[in-house]
Amino acid sequence: MAVAAHERPGSPGSGERIGLIAGNGRFPIIFADNARRMGHAVSAVAHIGETDPELEQHVDQIHWIKIGQLNKLIRALQGDGVRQAVMLGGVRKTHVFTTVRPDVRILAMAARLRALKDDAILRELAAELEREGIVIRESTFGLDGLLVEERPLTQRRPSRKEWDDIRYGWEMAREIGRLDIGQCVVVKERVVVAVEAVEGTDQAIRRGGELAGTGAVVVKRCKPQQDLRFDLPAIGPKTIETMASVKASVLAVEAGKSVVLDRDDMIRRADEAGIAVVGLTEGWAT
Repeated sequence: MAVAAHERPGSPGSGERIGLIAGNGRFPIIFADNARRMGHAVSAVAHIGETDPELEQHVDQIHWIKIGQLNKLIRALQGDGVRQAVMLGGVRKTHVFTTVRPDVRILAMAARLRALKDDAILRELAAELEREGIVIRESTFGLDGLLVEERPLTQRRPSRKEWDDIRYGWEMAREIGRLDIGQCVVVKERVVVAVEAVEGTDQAIRRGGELAGTGAVVVKRCKPQQDLRFDLPAIGPKTIETMASVKASVLAVEAGKSVVLDRDDMIRRADEAGIAVVGLTEGWAT
């Protein structure tokens, strides 16, 4: 399938054009809005079956490709004159077993890797782009005001018992991150009831909450070896909606390295559900 391009008139400002390699969720849309307000034109490469079609209304140009079409991705950005880009939004890992259609270039890239772990894949992808003159920026670029602060974000604070679970989950999340498994764990009474793997955070929360019953604690943090150019932890209204559906009680996330999507709506939903949300930094429990 050829790369499909759709261009909107009226690029804002005179700033350098920014490339956006977009996965799923609202993260790419929020970034695009912020970047355009900063005066940048935004060229997006979106993935069929993953990226929200609404993104077309928030960027200056968009190219639709299938997952695994690395050469088309690079040519699309180069054709738009992009010299720096960000990678935002997830791509469901289950596509590896279903819909991914790798081109020769991405197969060659994969052959250079010892293991198909998230961090290794993303770093090699960034290196491939940089060899073509496209520098991958940190995911926090243009996101001032969207990062989680080190403080309670909601009216309710965790109870002493919930703090014990947060402390335990904080260390367990670090370990699964170190092993490059995921970023999120669900805990109750110092027992890990779910670990995020290929299914993603929302499904891990749902599974953990169903197993734990009322009062599960969700902890999400960066991997110790996290490359801030990609895959930052993100939370938003959907996270709270999923937690409320299984009566989970606390969400603890890493401050300064996690993004809040649609902050006001998320906090309102959490307050209505009686869910405590807190931002924590490395070393807080010591």
